[in-house]
Amino acid sequence: MILDTLPPADWAAAWPYLLGAFVCGYVLGAIPFGKIFTRWAGLGDIRDIGSGNIGATNVLRTGNKRIALLTLVFDAGKGAFAAFIASGVLFEWFGLPVYWGGELMMAAAALGAFVGHIFPVGLGFRGGKGIATFFGTVLALHWPTGLVAAALWLATAFLTRYSSLAALVAVFGTPVAAFAFGDRIVAFVSLFFALMVIWSHWSNIMRLVSGAEPKIGQKKPPSQDEMMGHNGGPYL
Repeated sequence: MILDTLPPADWAAAWPYLLGAFVCGYVLGAIPFGKIFTRWAGLGDIRDIGSGNIGATNVLRTGNKRIALLTLVFDAGKGAFAAFIASGVLFEWFGLPVYWGGELMMAAAALGAFVGHIFPVGLGFRGGKGIATFFGTVLALHWPTGLVAAALWLATAFLTRYSSLAALVAVFGTPVAAFAFGDRIVAFVSLFFALMVIWSHWSNIMRLVSGAEPKIGQKKPPSQDEMMGHNGGPYL
């Protein structure tokens, strides 16, 4: 059953497949690789370091570049892998029957992985910013759009030296790029990603507006919560 070819009358029968893809994507996205790898490397609990974020940027604050890179790769990979599994290609490789597939299934799984990374149930729904997972899912859904997103991030980071601003420019440029390529499904999913990134980067946005956001290579000044020994609110 390739959902992209279903007539409108069959959408009622298709939603359980989409929901299943979303749930499977969420389970993959909720795997806290930053926490797992820092524990494995004997670096302690990443949630007690810096901003408490489980992503690669905060892992880098441990001083272990290899673990930070490993976190980056796996956080991006889990989003890409979720979309890949939902495509049904893996089952075709092994000669197994395929009962799902298509871009809609991949988009549902990608959404699940992104939400799972930001709101992992195992960590009290406090996860990471989602940028690495965002790039992984967009590249898997439509690699030309993913390359545009990566180029936007690199260009903005090079010109401004603000990683958070580069992320915001990339995620908001992605739905525009996807629409220009004629892929409305990826454009819609990317717009949802952009709205979620606003939430996860809200304190970064406030610091950008006030001129207090550190540039790449500078240390982030501790927040009031961090100085009090509590990482409250969204983990950034």
